[in-house]
Amino acid sequence: MADLSNFDPNSVGNPNNNIFGLPFEETDARLVILPIPWEVTVSYNAGTARAPDHIFNASLQVDLFDPEIKDAWKEGFYMRSPDKKILMKSDYLRKEAELYINYISQGEIVEQNKFMCKTLKEINQGSLFLNDWVYQQTKELLDQGKLVGLLGGDHSTPFGYFKAIAAKFGDFGILQIDAHCDLRNAYEGFNYSHASIMFNAIEQIPELKKLVQVGIRDYCEEELDYKNSTNGRIVTYFDKDIKERQFEGDTWKQIVDEIIDHLPQNVFISFDIDGLDPKLCPHTGTPVQGGFQTDQVFYLFKKLLQSGRRILGFDLNEVGVSHDEWDENVGARVLYKLCNLLIASNPAS
Repeated sequence: MADLSNFDPNSVGNPNNNIFGLPFEETDARLVILPIPWEVTVSYNAGTARAPDHIFNASLQVDLFDPEIKDAWKEGFYMRSPDKKILMKSDYLRKEAELYINYISQGEIVEQNKFMCKTLKEINQGSLFLNDWVYQQTKELLDQGKLVGLLGGDHSTPFGYFKAIAAKFGDFGILQIDAHCDLRNAYEGFNYSHASIMFNAIEQIPELKKLVQVGIRDYCEEELDYKNSTNGRIVTYFDKDIKERQFEGDTWKQIVDEIIDHLPQNVFISFDIDGLDPKLCPHTGTPVQGGFQTDQVFYLFKKLLQSGRRILGFDLNEVGVSHDEWDENVGARVLYKLCNLLIASNPAS
């Protein structure tokens, strides 16, 4: 383990150290953060592929003291450097995707354009490559006994991690914080679109027994029909319904208890930052009015931990890059809370 005898957790974050200014190497750390600089299929705002570096910088301002989960950082958090080849591939395919999205948005028919057919095929092949790369990276870390947090990038990035979780632990559920259902089937022709992540998880990962979505407020009729066709495998708490229940007297605690009751023993947290009020994430990929304050989501996570369920891992995605580091600041603080929760849910033997 790292020598912490000369490390002052109350001092300013040292940029020569790792994430949150912590003096750990990957070999010493119990929890490894895997950054995925990828945003090929985003359909609105771009920029999330470069969020991991900016979140790293903002993390140096995060105080390490968490009164609810004390000293989890002492078990070691380490963030890998974003893979430059993945970022270069994302940048190249993103330019291709922009041309393609512009083409189809004008009502043109893809099958009548050989170049667009080739572009779509190349993007879908790139997404398959990423899924396999993420699976291999996360599986290797899990097999080493590491806890893993995935940091995007857009919300397509954790699919390979979901598969690694299934391979390692078997049956599990996902607690999804999001403004969107992400249940579209090959949105815009992209088989692994950020808008299709949960559709693909339900269709391709049989070990995923329950998907509980919280904060949803932007979705299409096709997604609602698909959710309703899954015989309860998907449970959705729409933002509008949550707010109306609170207007009429229900407490957030009552709703949180219901949410948690739907989840199995093993849970993965998938956190799209756009589940928050957009004042906290104005540069996220697809901001939507409404949403949560961080303390509401953190209360849900606290009660999940207290329920005795095991948190297997997490992803944090769709954090934007801003001129004043505001989005990244919020993202860093959410990331720190998720790291602490993952440690607390998996006590060292």
